[in-house]
Amino acid sequence: MVVEELSTVDMLLYEKECWEQAYCRIAGVDEVGRGCLFGDVIAAAVILPEGLIIEGVDDSKKLSAKKRDALYELILEQALAVGIGQVDSNVIDDINIKQASRLAMKIAIEGLSDQPDYILVDAEKVDIPLPQRAIIKGDANSQSIAAASIVAKVTRDRLCEGAWEELYPDYGIAIHKGYATKLHREQITSLGPTPMHRRSFLGRILAEQQTLF
Repeated sequence: MVVEELSTVDMLLYEKECWEQAYCRIAGVDEVGRGCLFGDVIAAAVILPEGLIIEGVDDSKKLSAKKRDALYELILEQALAVGIGQVDSNVIDDINIKQASRLAMKIAIEGLSDQPDYILVDAEKVDIPLPQRAIIKGDANSQSIAAASIVAKVTRDRLCEGAWEELYPDYGIAIHKGYATKLHREQITSLGPTPMHRRSFLGRILAEQQTLF
């Protein structure tokens, strides 16, 4: 009996297609915090050297915090350029989370010290005059996008555990990272939203809060 080996994802498949078309500086772009009730949406853009393979790079959601931190440092060491984009809760409420995510991605790309000649984006289109490709589940299928997802995730988590936790210590931001956990919803209901909460995400919770007072 012939046993076929399980196929593994070639995390450089999309990058190789770009290299074959003479694109050299490929920026992977991704965001985190899209589904949070609190805080900024943060995007990262990462340009890695052509042909570089960083073992273990994958969708940041699949990795432990310890693994993400180690890969984050490795990515920063190896990358040709890294850009970060942040869009706060007021802008999210004004223009909606989809547009805010795209804006954060644009800011991240514009913040790169080295201009990319092609962009690989996780399931989005960025308003920037560069050739680009949106890849569904890009953070699980492209090393460049996965690297960006790790950088964005670690950047945002450190804000949650540091500056944002210090600003609002009663909300458990360091624990839930702004997502809609039971603890987080209870604290919003009990204490009310902070200036960093996304009001457009809180309709039901604020309605429940008003019934208590």
